[in-house]
Amino acid sequence: MQDIVISWLANLPSLAVPYALASLGLIISERSGVLSLGAEGLMLVGALAGVAAYLSFGGHPLLALVAAMIAGAFVSILFAVLVVLLRVNQVIAGLSLVFFCQGLTNLIGTVANWSNRTVSGLHVLPLYPLSELPVVGRVLFTQDLIVYLTIPIFIAVTYFLNRTNAGLRLRAIGENPEAADAAGLNIYLYRFAAVIGGSALVGLAGGYLSVGSAKIWIAGMTSGRGWIAVALVIFARWHPWRALAGALLFGGIEALIPQVAAAGIRVPQYFMLMTPYLATLAVMVWQEVRGRIGSDEPAALGQPYVREERT
Repeated sequence: MQDIVISWLANLPSLAVPYALASLGLIISERSGVLSLGAEGLMLVGALAGVAAYLSFGGHPLLALVAAMIAGAFVSILFAVLVVLLRVNQVIAGLSLVFFCQGLTNLIGTVANWSNRTVSGLHVLPLYPLSELPVVGRVLFTQDLIVYLTIPIFIAVTYFLNRTNAGLRLRAIGENPEAADAAGLNIYLYRFAAVIGGSALVGLAGGYLSVGSAKIWIAGMTSGRGWIAVALVIFARWHPWRALAGALLFGGIEALIPQVAAAGIRVPQYFMLMTPYLATLAVMVWQEVRGRIGSDEPAALGQPYVREERT
């Protein structure tokens, strides 16, 4: 039983990283007032781009992850044009982006013969001598590079949003774009940059899923993780560190599924597979009950901005 618990804890960080990076990217975008529901599609694009770059450019995993970020950012330009410049309904645009990316990745992956091809991907980097510590060494210090970098990424984004002029301006635009416009801020530029920057992190989450975790590309391989990331943002009330805690929760649930089978506990397979989504529903209900007390949702979230209009 002890070995099963240790194995569960050791697998938890790598399974939590896609949730963490995707939710962090969504927070950046939504802090500017742009409702981003396209995470599922952007993760698929990042996952395919990561494997494609790995197979096409000599098997360099870091190059593959950079390609995943670029692909996520590039595809998000279409979404940014729709919602920021053309002021299309952000819910409809986000859902359309998901369906577009699903079809696009399935088509390209099949035509280019990138489907079901395994890659060696990221390798574990033990941090000696910390990796030799009992239990803790295997859980915390025997992971891959992206797992180690996740905390610094969260620190950097939190510092940017709360301590830099650009981050505070971005948050001001998400709260009151009219006042920010009156202060001389370019609403469209900030929102455009937030969507692209946030989508790059979502693309990285997808790239890590295919290159660092699963080490294969399969059509639809995100399996709803992007939608869970959307729920995580609400659960976290648009705060990065709460999103990381939520990512660990969902990563722990996902890591628990194979361990239950390994322990010989007889639980219906499909019940175990649906546990992350049951947890998502529970989180949404909890947030709705707690939301009556108050919410940290950006006041202008989902609202298109037209400079000539005043409310």
